[in-house]
Amino acid sequence: MSQSVQNVLTARARLGECPVWDVDRQQLFWVDIYNHRVHQFDPATGQDRYFDTGDVVSAIALAGSDRLLLALRDRLAFLSIPTGEITTLHQIEFPHPDTRFNDGKCDLQGRFWIGSVSEVPGQAALYRYDPDGSLHVMETGLTISNGLGWSPDGSTFYLTDSAQHQIYAYDFKIEMGTIANRRILVDLSNETVEPDGLVIDCQGNLWSALWDGWCIACFNPAGQEILRVKMPVQRPTSLTFGSNNLSDLYITSASVGLSQKQIQQGFYAGDVFCLSTNLSGLPTQQFLGSPKVQR
Repeated sequence: MSQSVQNVLTARARLGECPVWDVDRQQLFWVDIYNHRVHQFDPATGQDRYFDTGDVVSAIALAGSDRLLLALRDRLAFLSIPTGEITTLHQIEFPHPDTRFNDGKCDLQGRFWIGSVSEVPGQAALYRYDPDGSLHVMETGLTISNGLGWSPDGSTFYLTDSAQHQIYAYDFKIEMGTIANRRILVDLSNETVEPDGLVIDCQGNLWSALWDGWCIACFNPAGQEILRVKMPVQRPTSLTFGSNNLSDLYITSASVGLSQKQIQQGFYAGDVFCLSTNLSGLPTQQFLGSPKVQR
């Protein structure tokens, strides 16, 4: 595997996150949270266009051939790819005004799992949004619910709490969509880095973007670190497998919170990168619901 990371898009995002690979289009969707944008990037042409959401947008999921499911500050919505129209599906009232949705991803049954982030420690949560439009609280006591994913056989669910510098593993029941038996799989609390976005490869390894670490890291299913790949930016944020055979790792990054000196040291902060690997990722799961639009 080449450990040479290529800059494929000069984006200068404030907080690039949640890259999602569209196999049919062979394009990458990703968000810039604080600039309120959903981007659509075509690696073949280098063209990148964006949709202005008018609000914080932290996570996306494919939801059919012509729309995306969005996690905005405090609501879930559909975005029409052809028109850019946004329709609200579900509004939530968080217990604290400084809480918002954060990272999210779909499971094998087409349910959307979405965490929140709170300025108040222990006040964030993990939710499951079902295809019928119902929203369920699945975990509490979190602070920065972040990267999540499933083992290739679907029996294990992984969740990151960046504030705790930890990645958890849970037993997962696919049919019921339930999690149980939380345990610490990866503990980076003795480091200054924070695990952020997460993706799983076909061998069950976990790839995590290490915020403030200038790198991404790979852990085996037992939680043991396999390798770290250096990045030309201080704050890689999330990652996903893409391209024809799902062997290219696309990585987003952030410039938010960095001083001018730090940005100069990491000149490519906020850009999108690609790492060619000899592995392959798992297919992107779509949201399979068509809930009623909130009026």
